[in-house]
Amino acid sequence: MNICVACGGTGGHIFPGLATAQELRLRGHNVTLWLAGRDVEASSIEGWDGATVSVQAVGFPKGISLQAISTTLRLCGAVFISWKKMRKLRPDAILAMGSYASVGPVIAAYFCRIPVILHEANAVPGRAISFLARFSTRIGVAFPTAIDHLDANKTSITGFPLRKSLNNTLHIVNSSFSLLIMGGSQGAHVFNEILPEAIKSLYKQNTPIQVIHLAGMNDADDVEKRYKAANIEAEVYAFAHDMASIYCKADFAIARAGAATCTELAVCGLPALLVPHPTAARNHQMLNAMSMAKQGGMALQPQHEVTIEWLVNYIKNLTENRDQIENMRTKLKNSAIGNGTELLANLVEQVTDPDSTDL
Repeated sequence: MNICVACGGTGGHIFPGLATAQELRLRGHNVTLWLAGRDVEASSIEGWDGATVSVQAVGFPKGISLQAISTTLRLCGAVFISWKKMRKLRPDAILAMGSYASVGPVIAAYFCRIPVILHEANAVPGRAISFLARFSTRIGVAFPTAIDHLDANKTSITGFPLRKSLNNTLHIVNSSFSLLIMGGSQGAHVFNEILPEAIKSLYKQNTPIQVIHLAGMNDADDVEKRYKAANIEAEVYAFAHDMASIYCKADFAIARAGAATCTELAVCGLPALLVPHPTAARNHQMLNAMSMAKQGGMALQPQHEVTIEWLVNYIKNLTENRDQIENMRTKLKNSAIGNGTELLANLVEQVTDPDSTDL
């Protein structure tokens, strides 16, 4: 079959879309990635040797203004360009991973009578998926709570598609406590400000820990300098492609609560403290974190309550209660959906050939 995967925008949409595209290619299908022309996409799809299509995309307009009118016109333009490309490629189906980058390809596919499969990664659907659901044939979701906001007759729980390298991670037992700090693909500035200070205080209290800090492009150099100035050995990265090896080395993580992060931590069995982004759209990170915390393998703390003093006490308690971490690790492994890539690929095949596979 000829399948399009629209996954442009941010890493949270590109990586699961790319994982599913690779799975579909392994099954013998011809797959084209549809992207949004952003700079981040080139590095994110490194290693992809299949076809790509780029359609410039913009976010949904808010309210009524001259900018909103301009944005609406550009969205219409993206639909028209996608329609022209769709008529030429004539795919059997399109899988869209959400975000503004999916709008043009999905509406164009609907006009061309091409089946549309959507994937919602978060506990509550974003504006794009909520809008595009009316044009879809089926919808896969990572969190069961998302079904409450969508047409249940169209919706299936597929989990979150992950890179295959993350499904076989084995925890490395460390002699000293190893902490992973990760603020998402862009880094979290608040993490970069307060966590080096908290770790510095721990060292002064004779509680040394190993640190792996994903700081983002803007803050990585400054964060590395701060650790070096305090004589703290830390691995600091602006961005890391080989997350499997990093997850293996960590005992515990402090992280944002994006869908990809939550799923990767769960599948890799890495307990975590989730600090949701306080301004995330539709409060989806808080809802993601609440869902993960219910399973017992992760803890949740609102950002406004996470101070340097609070972190010092929290991390020190972790280092003194390693059994607690192991209990959390067990709960994660028992609750994670590790075959999200295969389940979503199954859903795509089921739409194009109902007799091909079952979910």
